[in-house]
Amino acid sequence: MPSARPLAERLRNLAPEALAFGAIGAANTLLYMAITWALLPIGAVKASVVATIVTTTLAYVANRYWTYRKHTRSALRREYTLFFGFNLVGMIIQSGAVTIGKYGFGLTEEHDEILFMGVTLLGIAVATVFRFWAYRTFVFLKPPVDGHEAVVTELDVVAGLAELSAEADGSLDEELAKEIDAQRRAV
Repeated sequence: MPSARPLAERLRNLAPEALAFGAIGAANTLLYMAITWALLPIGAVKASVVATIVTTTLAYVANRYWTYRKHTRSALRREYTLFFGFNLVGMIIQSGAVTIGKYGFGLTEEHDEILFMGVTLLGIAVATVFRFWAYRTFVFLKPPVDGHEAVVTELDVVAGLAELSAEADGSLDEELAKEIDAQRRAV
């Protein structure tokens, strides 16, 4: 079990990333709410999907070039696909909350706009926690610590492997370094 000191250090290192992610998220949430509100006449679920697609595109650019600018860059296609895949899950979480409000609790777009916005905010909160974890773990890989993570990224191994190796107790780092060295010699 980790001691309090490493946990405090991890949280201190995580703070700037979380603040940037939060700023982007706050701006996108305002835009999301505005789009959803404007499109409520086409239906709450459809409005939620449209708003998510627009804000996801903006969030990718902002997170790639601000929040995770120091993280190892992998293939754009890989990052973009994973980013949108995880945002699809986030959209399902958000739209699911709206769907539960509409069909589970009988809310209507004509009479329950404020309640829809509350349910939407709840869905956004849950989806935000999921997205932050997914981006850090799978999409935007951690910067190289001792050099071998860059090689892992070049091999485009399972997303997140570099992060797992950077946070492991060291035995995984040694095993990966040996395997990568063996692969380099074989080529």
